[in-house]
Order: sequence, then structure tokens, then C-alpha cells
Amino acid sequence: MNSFRTETDLLGDLQVPVNAYYGVQTQRAINNFKISNHKLSQYPIFIKSLAAVKLAAVETNYELGLINETIKDAISAACKELLNGAYLNEFPIDMIQGGAGTSVNMNANEVIANIALEKMGYQKGDYQHCLPNDHVNLSQSTNDAYPTALKLALFQSSKLITDALEKLFFSLDRKAKEFEGVIKMGRTQLQDAVPMTLGQEFEAFAFTLKKEIPYLQEHAYQFLEVNMGATAIGTGLNAPKGYAQLCTEKLAALLNEPVKLAENLVEATSDTSGFVAYAGAMKKLAVKLSKICNDLRLLASGPRAGLYEINLPAKQPGSSIMPGKVNPVIPEVVNQVCFKIIGNELTISLAAEAGQLQLNVMEPIIALTLFESIEILSNAIDTLRVECVEGITANTEHLKNEVYRSIGIVTALNPIIGYKNSTKIAKQALEENRSVYDLILEHNILTKEQLDTYLDPKNMLNPH
Repeated sequence: MNSFRTETDLLGDLQVPVNAYYGVQTQRAINNFKISNHKLSQYPIFIKSLAAVKLAAVETNYELGLINETIKDAISAACKELLNGAYLNEFPIDMIQGGAGTSVNMNANEVIANIALEKMGYQKGDYQHCLPNDHVNLSQSTNDAYPTALKLALFQSSKLITDALEKLFFSLDRKAKEFEGVIKMGRTQLQDAVPMTLGQEFEAFAFTLKKEIPYLQEHAYQFLEVNMGATAIGTGLNAPKGYAQLCTEKLAALLNEPVKLAENLVEATSDTSGFVAYAGAMKKLAVKLSKICNDLRLLASGPRAGLYEINLPAKQPGSSIMPGKVNPVIPEVVNQVCFKIIGNELTISLAAEAGQLQLNVMEPIIALTLFESIEILSNAIDTLRVECVEGITANTEHLKNEVYRSIGIVTALNPIIGYKNSTKIAKQALEENRSVYDLILEHNILTKEQLDTYLDPKNMLNPH
């Protein structure tokens, strides 16, 4: 039994698996691009967005009188099956590819056409009744269909990060409230500075991440500006008058999102700055997140020869040679994800810069890199929250003792006893390894009652 069918394109005949819903151009992509382990089938949200684009296009073409009802109904039904998550295995091509996304667009066109053919009672590959290019791709080009689908998929995916980030904010905020009465030393340049509470420290962590939520959302909304109807270079060649606006409106209705047509389609077809902007927003978040993880590792260092201010949940034995060692593995893995996000931003920037004239052919690597960044960053944020932040505890007595032993508390007393006395006490405390508290009493600078009042956390932690 013949397990292949023969299909033909510009380059000639090629064998395609007889049961495959994809066709000749997809098969060429399979043969040409054996680059990574990242296949289009692993990104169902992208496939669904491609189906949404094709569905809006066929409905627009029918409304404008370019396609008959029979073909329209079959293509629409095929697109809806893809929107429901069917046929994922029919998208086996590598995400890294040449051709500016042509292979992705044709993969979608061929799969939809062959599903439609079966619904009309024909065999796969019997394209005279429904053609991938002339019917499924009608009034489109890869150069508008591919970036539109990509942007819509990225917009949906972006919600993974903001949802994860919002949950992490609330988790840190709860810890801030839990630790609001725990006094500790603040530090600048890794040196004792002035007292604060552990709650204030965690509140700062929470607040700095909260600020990134609207920032990410603002940049994600740029993905809703699309170039449908631009066709090859933005002039709209081979698309009928009114197609661009109508197709965009149908996409907006289908997705229930404020999708809008770009003001200048020539500019929008070659411009990839929206991808750069969102990658930059993720990089900004990654820098903040990595800094927080650095702080958590420092604060938990020890348990005997480090800061030992907080305890991170123990997740695994830390050494194959040192008994009893437990490492801060969750902040460590999040640090590494953040490094990857920062590196991915450079990849996207270089790909965007490599655009030439009316098209940027590097969009496939932009697509893969953005999908990867969104996935691993949202996973890392969830991991940090669930496996680390929610289980953090404070070493309250140790923190309090460190404050009273610290040279830094003399800064809080500076307005009371003067800079000269403060300097003298600080110097003696450091040289003799004695506490500021004891020396102030010894020199009769303040009474014990006065000193206890001034060093009360309520009087040290806010302007007064």
C-alpha cells in the first residue's frame, strides 16, 4: 500500500505522507529546517491564532463576494477545529526557519485546506476543490497573516506573566505584613546603615514588582495593532478595497479583544519594534527579579557564618560532600532564568535590527525567543512564589540583637547626641568591639530611659 501522495509546487514534485493534512510546502520545511527541538506543534496558542486569522479572512472574503459559500463553510469549519485544539500534530515544522514565516503560513493553509476538502467529501491533496493559496490564503500574504497571528498569540501568552506576577506581589505583600514588627539593620554597600523592619524590606520587593504589571500590559497591548490587508509589503496588492478594515474588525469580534488596524501598513509590515519593546519590558522585570533573588540568598546566608536573617524553605540536600548543607536552590534557578531573559532580549534586538527595506525576515527567531521568554519567566515567577516566598520565616531575635550590636544605630541617635559624640561612640565601639548602647550609657550621654525611647523601633523607622 502506497504510504505517500505526490504533491507539486514551484520546485517540482515531492512525496508527502498520505495521511498528512499538511502538504508539499510543509514537507519542504520539514526537510530544510532541522535546527531545534522546538516545533510549531508545541505552541498551540500560535496555531489557534493562525486559525483565527484564516477564519476572519475567509469570512471577509465571502462577505466581499470573493469566495463561494460551500468553500467558505468548509474552511470556516476547519479553522474552528484548529481553534478547539485539534490537529496539533499536523504542525511539525521547526520554529527556527528561513522565509520570514512562509513555512508557518503555508503549514496552516495546507492543513486547513485538507481538512476542508474532507468536509466537502474529497481526498487530501485534491486541491482543485479547495486550494491552500487561492482559497485559504486569499487576500493575504505571509507578511500580514504571520505577524498578525504571532502578535495575537503573544498578547494571549503575555497574560501568563502578569497573572504570575500579580500572585507573587500578593505573596510578598503578605510577608511584608507578617514581618512588619521585625526590626533589623538596613545596609548600603553591604555595610550596616540604619535600622528598618523586615516588613519594609519585603514591602519594597512587593512594590517594585507591582509596578511592572501595568508596564508589561501597556507593551502587550501594542500587539493588538495588526497589519491584516497589507499583503506583501503594505500596499494591499491583491486584497479588495475594504478588506483590511473588515478583516481586522472580524478578528476583534472573534477574539473579543480591541484588535485594530495599523495606521500605516507599509510601516507596520516592516516594523518589529513592538517585539523589542515587550522583550525590553521582560528584561526590566528580569533585572528586578534577579536582584530580589540575590537579596534573598544574602539574607538567608549562613546559617552560622552568614547574615542568617531569614530562612528559605529547604528544598534539597545541598552537597554531595558537605553533610547538613542546604542551598537556596529556588532563588538560584530564578536567577538563571533571568539571565536567559536578558540574553533573549539581545537576540530579539539583533533580529529586529536585521530587517531590510519592506520586510523583516528574522521574525521566526523573534517568535520562538519571545514565546520561550514568556514561558520560562512565568514559570520561574510561580516557582519563586510557591517554593520559596510563601515559606520564608524570620530569625526575629537574631535580627534584633544585630541591631543593638550594630554601629549603624548611632546614625539614628545623631540628631540627639550630635555628630561629634556619634563619631566618637562609633569609633570606640568598632575598635573595642562593644555596643553603641553600652558606650552611650557609660559616657553618660543619655539615660537608659532616654536611650530606650530613642531606640524604640517606632521612633527609628520613620521621619520624625
